[in-house]
Amino acid sequence: MNKAFVKESSDADDDDLDIAQPEIPAGTKNYMTPAGHKRMRDELLRLIDVERPDVVKLVSWAASNGDRSENGDYIYGKRRLREIDRRIRFLTKRLDLAEVVDASKQENVDQVFFGATVEYATEDGETHTVTIVGVDEVDLDCGHVSWISPIARALLKARIGDTVTLHTPAGPEQIDILDVKYPAGA
Repeated sequence: MNKAFVKESSDADDDDLDIAQPEIPAGTKNYMTPAGHKRMRDELLRLIDVERPDVVKLVSWAASNGDRSENGDYIYGKRRLREIDRRIRFLTKRLDLAEVVDASKQENVDQVFFGATVEYATEDGETHTVTIVGVDEVDLDCGHVSWISPIARALLKARIGDTVTLHTPAGPEQIDILDVKYPAGA
């Protein structure tokens, strides 16, 4: 069958399908907590040492079965291999740029810096707790926000008892810093 009638994706097409990864602001380092760095490094090693070799074996076996054009194992395996290779490249680049910041060694424990867990109150009296982490460690369900997020930028360098302004789409909002905590030293 002529390729003009078959939708086949190339590596370039697959790159367009990538989920948008958070950008690191130009001229800054990729700050990470030690736990976040370890998680990314462990994922990279698992991909290189376990997942990729398993998929290569599957693709090799599927290729030996003959006709590759209708071989689901081969087609899926090649696609999965491209996904793994893309993730390996991403993790390698991010880890190469990583600057690990151990917040447990912070001396000014009453001031907000990278790695701090901050409890704050909004104008309507609601209290929230967030931990300021790297762009690759964001997990809003756990209250982990990026150090480049609007809330983190408003909180950085503030002290317990300070009132800071958070610029939101609804307009500026005053928030009060109630508590600042850092992880215990190892």
